[in-house]
Amino acid sequence: MQSSKTALDEIKEFLLCETPEEWIQAAIEHQDILLIDHANCEKKAASSAMQLIHRYSENYNLLQKMSRLVREEMRHFEQVTAIMKKRKINYIYVSASRYASELRKLVRKGETTQLVDLLIIGAFIEARSCERFSKIAPWLDEALGNFYQKLLRSEGRHYQDYLKLAHEAGETKDVEDRILLIAEAERKLIESPDSEFRFHSGLPF
Repeated sequence: MQSSKTALDEIKEFLLCETPEEWIQAAIEHQDILLIDHANCEKKAASSAMQLIHRYSENYNLLQKMSRLVREEMRHFEQVTAIMKKRKINYIYVSASRYASELRKLVRKGETTQLVDLLIIGAFIEARSCERFSKIAPWLDEALGNFYQKLLRSEGRHYQDYLKLAHEAGETKDVEDRILLIAEAERKLIESPDSEFRFHSGLPF
């Protein structure tokens, strides 16, 4: 009998905390920044996947999954910027949040251990994105809310792809230990104060 558990259900179990209500309120109030930083996140996600393709070109399964991810993330980038244009939101510069850079400080040196950590961090970034889409969608206008709901499926699959690749790349015990360590760091970033609102920011000041 197949489990009825969805990718979103898995993600809620994977993450150690839910997005705080304070972040949701900030997102409602700053939808222009939400969309601009969302577009930036899609570009960065595609770029990170391309870096993995270049660095680990001997890993056939990784190449296939990351190539698909790049295409999908850039398609999402096109869709977000189209929404911005329709809503007359200028694509201005906004600084990156500390979220991804702080998580990447945990990456170990060494060919295999570095890959494992990068893949686990990729899984957390995609998981948090998916969780935030689900949290904010009901509070947005119908068009934007529906768009974010549609993104849940692909972002959920990206999370699963990253996690499967991490398990393929490393020893089970090491992968599980690193997930626990990175999960705790991710939780602290989400629950601690941030001076600026961003898609992956923590609690608003």
